[in-house]
Amino acid sequence: MYSNLIAFLFSTGTVVLAEMGDKTQLLAMAFATRYKAAKVLAGVFIATVLNHALAVAVGNFITRFEAAQIWIQAIAALSFIFFGLWTIRGDRLEGEENRTTKFGAVVTVAIAFFIAEMGDKTQLATIALAAKFPASPIGILTGTTTGMLIADGIGIIVGVVMCRKIPERTIKLISAGVFIFFGLIGCYQVAGDMLQLPLWAIIVCMISIIIVTGIAAYLLIKNNKVVEEQNRIVGQYCKVKLQKPDAVKK
Repeated sequence: MYSNLIAFLFSTGTVVLAEMGDKTQLLAMAFATRYKAAKVLAGVFIATVLNHALAVAVGNFITRFEAAQIWIQAIAALSFIFFGLWTIRGDRLEGEENRTTKFGAVVTVAIAFFIAEMGDKTQLATIALAAKFPASPIGILTGTTTGMLIADGIGIIVGVVMCRKIPERTIKLISAGVFIFFGLIGCYQVAGDMLQLPLWAIIVCMISIIIVTGIAAYLLIKNNKVVEEQNRIVGQYCKVKLQKPDAVKK
């Protein structure tokens, strides 16, 4: 019971962080402009339960290979660092918001979300969580589903109902920092508790991981700034282009 609660709380927080500014949160906000919020969240719930149940099953299955436990936990720890870097990079919609079906709003949203979540950060994070807490599959499933609903609910309320822009860059950096922090803790536990490396080796490994992660994060942040500047310049150019005919008429 206690382990399930820990798994539930940890996975809820992880998915809320992973979803803030993520593609599927943007998808929920896009659908909320076309359908009622309750129907959007119902579709999100159905898709998340199905998608994350599959992810939990995969994560739980791989933990049965006892001989590979060290590798599994090491990959799970490193994956959190990877998810942090993925969060910094960000996601964009690729037309999923235009998907329609003849079965109504809930089914349309559920299908779009299920497809969008396949191979997405939160699905992979769910697999990693299931590997980290192999004794609590129910806690992981309910936690990741709750986290998805909370994050998408926040996106709908702030972005659609209140018509305000979520501070995307700040949220991304905070979420990425938390992911990387937990990833580093996991790496330390694997190196110290499972591999039982000497202290000097643990320090060398941790410093190496921190340096590589820092360089990758710096390059991603720098690239995002370049893209944002390019988009700003293009936006200004298009604005001037659109205003020019009016200026000629005057």
